[in-house]
Amino acid sequence: MTLTVSNEIPLLDDFVPGAVDFKGRSSVRSKSGIWKSASFITCSGVAERFAYYGISLNLVSYLSNELGQPTASAAAMLNAWFGVSSLLPILGAFVADSFTGRFHMIIFASLLYILGLCCLALSTTITSFNSDNFRVYFFFSSLYLVSVAQGGLTPCIQAFGADQFDDEIEYESKAKSSFFNWWYCLGVGGILAPLLCITYIQENVSWFLGFAIPAAVMCVALTVFVIGTPSYRFRVTVDRNNPFLRIIRVFIKATKNWRAPNIAPSLEQQGCQDSSPEASQFKFLDKALLASDGYLDEKICSISDVEDAKGLLRLAPIWVASLGYAIVFSQPSTLFTKQAATLDRHLTAAIEIPAASLQQCFITAVIMTGLPIYDRVFVPIARSITRNPSGISILQRISFGLLLSLISIIFAAFVEQKRLSTAKEYGLEDTPAGYIPMSVWWLAPQYILSAVADIFAMVGLQEFFYDQVPSDLKSIGLSMYLSILGIGSLLSSFLVSTIQQVTSKQGKDGWFADNLNRAHIDYFYWILAGISAAGWAAFLFFNRSYVHRRRN
Repeated sequence: MTLTVSNEIPLLDDFVPGAVDFKGRSSVRSKSGIWKSASFITCSGVAERFAYYGISLNLVSYLSNELGQPTASAAAMLNAWFGVSSLLPILGAFVADSFTGRFHMIIFASLLYILGLCCLALSTTITSFNSDNFRVYFFFSSLYLVSVAQGGLTPCIQAFGADQFDDEIEYESKAKSSFFNWWYCLGVGGILAPLLCITYIQENVSWFLGFAIPAAVMCVALTVFVIGTPSYRFRVTVDRNNPFLRIIRVFIKATKNWRAPNIAPSLEQQGCQDSSPEASQFKFLDKALLASDGYLDEKICSISDVEDAKGLLRLAPIWVASLGYAIVFSQPSTLFTKQAATLDRHLTAAIEIPAASLQQCFITAVIMTGLPIYDRVFVPIARSITRNPSGISILQRISFGLLLSLISIIFAAFVEQKRLSTAKEYGLEDTPAGYIPMSVWWLAPQYILSAVADIFAMVGLQEFFYDQVPSDLKSIGLSMYLSILGIGSLLSSFLVSTIQQVTSKQGKDGWFADNLNRAHIDYFYWILAGISAAGWAAFLFFNRSYVHRRRN
């Protein structure tokens, strides 16, 4: 008699540890996860970027031309909206990791996204009310509804995509590193369609259609995401307690017991002492394990809770050191564009590049060509040398990106000095509307360096903050990365407004005068270079002592 094994019964080693399918059964490796699942999630993520930029790229025109808002008021309203949108992912990630789970948060946030976009489109049709105030209120209510939705969707959908890869399997670990590369590459590509098509439709066809198309795209994205449900891996944790409460409890207990002696001898006596570098940092948090009588008590705080708290605390210096990069990251869409507007942008006698398009022409093109080269050429070569699945370590990648960002802003300062000297040489200091006889290609290096810096630093930060947080806080990890960019943008706005207020006293033009030929953006760039250099130096310092989180 010959015994046969049914192909329908998976082998024991074909199950994914710590993962289940959508029915709660053990997840089968050969039928779930990796690119099979990630492709559905990535399509949804790209669609979300399409929808977000489809409404945000041209909002200032809608506020000024359709709602009749003054330019200064429109800019202030948009800055507030962008600021709120950059910080809401922290709240969305908190709710997802503490209560709903990433999958359910993605479904709920997508539905809320669609509702907000539909309301935006509807707001363009409101004409029957005597007062325009209702139209403005309804528009901003819809806009902030979209902001809340993207706050829940953005960190969770990328984290859920990365959840589809098992770090314990080498080929899946390599694939996860590629996932972050392709996620950012395709996400940047998702901006091109709104830039090329949606803005044209909004200004030349219909604002209703311009807002309705992103809503339709989000409907398709949600449908695609749901179709992929049978192939998804859902991560499960043994500890059902709220992860935030567990970690906050550690800090509270450690603070209460701050006068207690070092508990390392007690841990060693009970066989709990961990001699790893990870456990040797922030030993004061070990005091959270002490009960009121001074003896070890893991009923309130466990050793794993303490290690998770240490892991989050370990990320703080890296987060702070990356803020200089985030401030520079916000410049291409603002000051770089202002520089370009004063230069000769003609490709031929009849073809002139719009100043606002240069960011996409250079940065988007470099990222969309550079990331595939990085993933398919650089990583395999580096992997053969370093034996690291990612080619180089994540912190090395971020560090090199921060260095390139520093070089880009230094180059921008030199180019701005050249632009000002050319304006002075040709007597154009008081002719802000005229073109300076200087080719826009002078700006190409700073744009290209910024793009290459993003390839290294931006993707590296995404992977780092996802990888180094506890398994049940992955959404929070990615929201921490997003908060770097949000805080960096707010710091940039604060620096600009403060410096302008200080330098424009006593009737002076100030560094950011409307007449750019009388301004001194180059001085601001040198300040940013100093901030970036300090951030890079701090990053190198913290990099040397950083202890990576051990995988479970």
